[in-house]
Amino acid sequence: MRLHPRNNDDEIIALISQSAGALVTAAGLLARIISADRNDRAALREELHAVEHAADETHHRLIRLIKDTFVTPVDRDDLHRIGSLLDDCMDALDEAGDVVVLYQVGSLPPACTEQVQILLRCAELSAEALPGLRSPASLHEYWVEINSLENAADRLFRSATAELFATERDAIRLVKVKEVIERLETAADAFEDLANAVESLAMSEG
Repeated sequence: MRLHPRNNDDEIIALISQSAGALVTAAGLLARIISADRNDRAALREELHAVEHAADETHHRLIRLIKDTFVTPVDRDDLHRIGSLLDDCMDALDEAGDVVVLYQVGSLPPACTEQVQILLRCAELSAEALPGLRSPASLHEYWVEINSLENAADRLFRSATAELFATERDAIRLVKVKEVIERLETAADAFEDLANAVESLAMSEG
């Protein structure tokens, strides 16, 4: 194994920033899938898969670079965790899009559109914040706003689920829509986990 000197800081941060930027693209595609006609969703899902595949490649490059770098810009374990959580966010977005297409859900309730708009905002905030990871204490507003968005997502999840059970009479459709709502909530949780990891890094850096 060849260990590289500290001048790989810029490349490590660039790969993390690239991963975060891909989340914006993925969340935008998920929003289009949610709002699209059923017949147009499969093509959009393939675009989302392509974004997820490219993000996987970026993640692998990041992990290899961290492994081969003698001194990393912030704690090595924290970098691994943040890279892994970025990957979790991407997987959650991709899986949500997959469920919509595979289950052939048809039209979705307005709450799903609201959920995915929260996810898009979470992705945008992450893409804006993570290039500043070398100074994690400066990212306080990022994790505070993500936490607020996740709380809003929780409330929306509960109200959407209650509304679904109160109004949907088709048992099969109820199961399908409930699964979509839950997958979108899982994605919101993943973004909060990412923001929590950045907050923990800031605390450990003092």
